Amino acid sequence: MGLIVQKFGGTSVASAERIKAAAKRITDTYKAGNKVIVVVSARGETTDELINLAYELTDSPSKRELDVLMSTGEQISIALVAMAIHALGYPAVSFTGGQVGIITDSYHTKARIKNINADRIQKELDTGTIVIVAGFQGIDANENITTLGRGGSDTTAVALAAIMKAERCDIFTDVDGIYTADPRKVPLARKLDKISYDEILELASLGAQVMHSRSIEFAKKYNVPLFVRSSFNDNEGTLICKEVKEMEDIVVSGAAVSKDDAKITIRAVPDVPGQAAKIFHEIAKRNINVDMIIQNASIEGRADVTFTVPRNDLQLALDTVERLKEELGAGEVLYDSKIAKLSVVGIGMRSHCGVAEKMFRVLADEKINIQMISTSEIKISCVIDDAHADRALRVVHTAFGLDKVVKEKEEEKVVHV
Repeated sequence: MGLIVQKFGGTSVASAERIKAAAKRITDTYKAGNKVIVVVSARGETTDELINLAYELTDSPSKRELDVLMSTGEQISIALVAMAIHALGYPAVSFTGGQVGIITDSYHTKARIKNINADRIQKELDTGTIVIVAGFQGIDANENITTLGRGGSDTTAVALAAIMKAERCDIFTDVDGIYTADPRKVPLARKLDKISYDEILELASLGAQVMHSRSIEFAKKYNVPLFVRSSFNDNEGTLICKEVKEMEDIVVSGAAVSKDDAKITIRAVPDVPGQAAKIFHEIAKRNINVDMIIQNASIEGRADVTFTVPRNDLQLALDTVERLKEELGAGEVLYDSKIAKLSVVGIGMRSHCGVAEKMFRVLADEKINIQMISTSEIKISCVIDDAHADRALRVVHTAFGLDKVVKEKEEEKVVHV
């Protein structure tokens, strides 16, 4: 018996019946003798609807006011969940992020948590009350409402679990756990029983949408065990935990594809010291994340610099490098927003060779051209044309045997028949 943090995503609270089901799960955990903190997302498509409403009024809404607007979605959810728990006869209280002292920086729409003052939460827990907190939001030093960007509710839940030293953090969502690939794109994807922080961190940053990378970073830093589970059944789900030795026996644990990036090329950059520093200093000043970077071989003292940025930051990045072009003495700026990033991940790559060759060979056999390549100790990523993204994911998934167990089970069923 201890402290459990439970997070419910938007689909888990999308209707009155689902809110009642979530309340039942929460109170069952509470009845088992645990203290419970619940983090809730906005219901269903509420956040998207609010954003769309803002853009119906203006093409460039203030990011501060967007945060004020978007934060209302979670406020609705926490009040409804509290009411559902009250209806079951149990004590509960709802709080916004600001009310429980979640302090962030001032980067509106993608703020980062700087500190949490959990005194108010602890006071309520000590009285035996279930505490319900709005995910995805906080306040900055000037008490402006901020939001944490995509996957922000996961980040809220894991951060609270870390600072409160929770026994574990359960992430309830609309899937049974973490799969070897997105099962909507790869029907033969299989659920993983266990995966390491490093592997899921890579997958989350590469397009796997079960959890956001910032939440995994918190969990890894503070060693918070995470269970990703379905809101709609009692299956065990997937445990995200620190690496254990047997995980190295699996060369590739998962594959992912992301269409969230765009590619920018600055042509004919003078090949002298300091040019790359100038480019990426200006990009960083605008809080734009850069992923892959390639500089080709210098020809006649000039080189092309190519890099990827989030697609929703493309225009800001283009405006930045266009202004910088003359200072650099560079040529034209090109971009491509129709790219996809295909990746395979596995801690077994550290001790097995031939992974890159297999991935490149499979794509070549499918006549899929590789535009950029990036690697880490446990990851290989390729930029390809987004028209081939889903097909590439399926063939790579099969090539690394990630659907092998599913196929074996199907064959067993045929034999038994």
